[in-house]
Amino acid sequence: MDIIGIILDVISVFFLVVGLIFLCLGMLGLLRLPDVYNRLHATTKVATLGALGVLLSIIVQAGYTPMGVKAFTVAIFILLTAPISGHMIGKAAYHSGVKLCEGSCLDEYGPEHGPQSVPKRKK
Repeated sequence: MDIIGIILDVISVFFLVVGLIFLCLGMLGLLRLPDVYNRLHATTKVATLGALGVLLSIIVQAGYTPMGVKAFTVAIFILLTAPISGHMIGKAAYHSGVKLCEGSCLDEYGPEHGPQSVPKRKK
């Protein structure tokens, strides 16, 4: 085995381990955090980094092959859609009246911008 192959294997394993650590931290946050907003932060931010780490490992290992191009495409898709979907889920939860946990000390929207001021749709 040549030295370039060994270096690529080490880099690939590094990104895979980092990605798996981020994924495990995201799932731990999903289980341990108190409310939907904190859980949403853990899953969108940390799991996005974890998925990107695993996909980057695939890209390094596969190179410019159909598998590498697919991994790159999925990584770009996750990078573009995860923050938007997390924002929309959080906004929907807030406007639906889901309360913050008792440990939260700041609600920047406040009562004037919160669930009470959301206009109801007429049927």
